Amino acid sequence: MAAYKQFNSQDIIISPLEINKGFSFIGGNALTASDVGIDRFTGINGNYLTNQTLTGNIEDEKFAKVLVYNSIKQLYYTNYLSGSNGQISNGTTASFNTDGTITGPVYQTSYYNYEQTTLNPRKSFPTSSIGVISIPSKLFGDYIQPNSFLLEGVSGSIKDDGEGRLLWKHPNEPATGYEYMEGNIIYQHGIITLFNSFTTGRTIASTYGNAIYGTDLYGGDEISREDFIDAFITGSNVTCSFSSSYKIFETQYKCTIGESEFNYSSNPTILSGSEGFVYDQYTSSYFDPYVTTVGMYNEQFELLAVGKLAQPLPTSRTTDTTILVNIDK
Repeated sequence: MAAYKQFNSQDIIISPLEINKGFSFIGGNALTASDVGIDRFTGINGNYLTNQTLTGNIEDEKFAKVLVYNSIKQLYYTNYLSGSNGQISNGTTASFNTDGTITGPVYQTSYYNYEQTTLNPRKSFPTSSIGVISIPSKLFGDYIQPNSFLLEGVSGSIKDDGEGRLLWKHPNEPATGYEYMEGNIIYQHGIITLFNSFTTGRTIASTYGNAIYGTDLYGGDEISREDFIDAFITGSNVTCSFSSSYKIFETQYKCTIGESEFNYSSNPTILSGSEGFVYDQYTSSYFDPYVTTVGMYNEQFELLAVGKLAQPLPTSRTTDTTILVNIDK
């Protein structure tokens, strides 16, 4: 049998809880599996009216290469096209003439572009081709956990720096050989952009006769843009891992039993079958009922949730007894 008590507003606390889960997929088939859905695209600069070549590794989910290029450019790089070294360009310096015309450069700096850092974003956008990896929201949740993304293939390894920028390591470089490359990761959208293997701020001088022993790679430390992008976007020998981040809300109900409440058992076996009196052993001052189950009811007394205690809990005649019930949603 049950005993009921109404909750007060101070008995209910709703608090956010962030949870994380790691994922790792090996091979192109694992990325495009029906329960995964990580797709990879190639984008090219061009005219959609004359070039409608499709890209994508998942059937029935292909897009025109030109539209992929233009979409990424519009969403994430519009503010940075006129800037130096990928930084936001200066404010509008155009002149507004009395006749209503505008002369001089007009910079478009009013787009959001989903900035990931207050540091140098290193957002330089190529004028030829790009690679795009799209991770579905069912995997990354609210956003990809910074410092968790890792992409490996025959063109080396790529990881994020926690600020939305990508680091690349040539396959012949040691584990400490990561350097900044062109491309970014948009954590809250699950989008990774790959441009080429050129590390920013570094002069390529690894040809025979002028490479530095112990530092440069003999034969060159760069991979051509096409080979670099194709290896990660269309190649099957890739490994992708990251951690998701998802916020849930935990509701805590504080079930307080006062010292003078529920000290009488509601179990019908304590009653005499003939006269309905309580047996003597249950009226002693040493008798205390035990709590085994907490039920959550609505206003119509409909049972919504049940919480089982690990072991029976005796109520107290001298102090309040509090049971905390946590429900995640």
